[in-house]
Amino acid sequence: MRDDSIVKDRQRHRLIPQAVLLGLLTGGVSVLFHKAIDCAEAFRKSLLAFAYLTNSGSGMIFWSTLITLIIAVSAIRWLAPEASGSGIPHIKAILIGRRHFRWFRVLIAKFFSMFIGGVAGLVVGRAGPCVHMGSAIGQGLANLWPTKKHSDQLILVAAGGGAGLTAAFNAPLSGLTFVLEELERRCSTLEFFTAAIACMTADMVCRAVLGQQPAFHFENFTTPPLNLLIAFLPLGILSALLGSLFTRSLLWGQRLITLPIWPKWFWWLTLTLLLTVTAWKTPELLGGGHSFVNEILVGRQVPLETIALFFIGRFVLTIACSCSGAAGGIFMPILVLGALLGWAVGVSLQLLFPELNVDSKLFAVVGMAAYFSGVVQAPLTAIVLIIEMTSNYTLILPLFIACFTALLIANWLGNPPVYEALLENDLRKDRI
Repeated sequence: MRDDSIVKDRQRHRLIPQAVLLGLLTGGVSVLFHKAIDCAEAFRKSLLAFAYLTNSGSGMIFWSTLITLIIAVSAIRWLAPEASGSGIPHIKAILIGRRHFRWFRVLIAKFFSMFIGGVAGLVVGRAGPCVHMGSAIGQGLANLWPTKKHSDQLILVAAGGGAGLTAAFNAPLSGLTFVLEELERRCSTLEFFTAAIACMTADMVCRAVLGQQPAFHFENFTTPPLNLLIAFLPLGILSALLGSLFTRSLLWGQRLITLPIWPKWFWWLTLTLLLTVTAWKTPELLGGGHSFVNEILVGRQVPLETIALFFIGRFVLTIACSCSGAAGGIFMPILVLGALLGWAVGVSLQLLFPELNVDSKLFAVVGMAAYFSGVVQAPLTAIVLIIEMTSNYTLILPLFIACFTALLIANWLGNPPVYEALLENDLRKDRI
């Protein structure tokens, strides 16, 4: 027993330099990625503003969206088809030994496709791609390290994924929890230790460059009264029901990626038309949705019917863009849908029970974690992520109630975790 302990201590010490370097590299690449996507979105907004001033503005938006969409998808098809979507199912397949990692191709394809997709306004998130790129860096580091050990590769791939999530949200505990709860589905000492150092280092890099403000900004809430906690049960139930619909719709839509060339052109034209109409009518629904959530949390006021339309619009666009074949995650779009669902529940309670003085923003925050739990079925990651992103620990009881309600209902419905379902969908191709 003592000999095993000594061996593990030596392994931990040996992995420290690699973990620190992994965090530095992942943090640096993530900073560049954030800046690039911000530039792409700024360019899209400038183009849209210019289009409003011209007679053929809608046509300009349509053709620019179609061209950038085709470039984003083609980059993935030519460089690394496994880089499409979020990439998290690909990482899970690598960790169970069912896929190999062309790490450099994935890194380049992911970065470029996401940048071009940002110009197109694709409704996809940055977090999944950050996780995939972090894992790619981990694989590259394992391949290039002077003293290569096969056992280190999977540890660094998992740790790099956690560092990528950390860099996406400035949330190191969430990155660590995600490695243990979603990527590994187990708590291995070496994975935990290496991921912890990589996450901490990546977080320091991103905070040094991007700032230390929490991802979402809103005034601190007081702890909700006990008589209001029961109101988070229906939020958890709705999160599970609509989360099940999201997962099943996404799985059905995956077949659009493998369409033959002419039906695929029709699908791209349809998606381009959807994005063009949205850009012309409600441009705030495009993109990852980070700024859109912040608008909700600073107290934006709209009717309940508008919130419902926002939810339906983002739901359809998220599924459609995720099935385009371009790179793009569903992590942040899931949080946006959860914020909209929670916002709708909060506004409904305000209308039905005005005496409760319900704050709809509180339900929007908890809704993000609840919907994530209903779709991804990783409630601890959801709870820790929201607490880190809001810097508010008074939400712990509502978060636990809503998230674990969503998890239990999702399990009762037999709804699979979305990344597990996407992984199984991908592996099924090997058996055909």
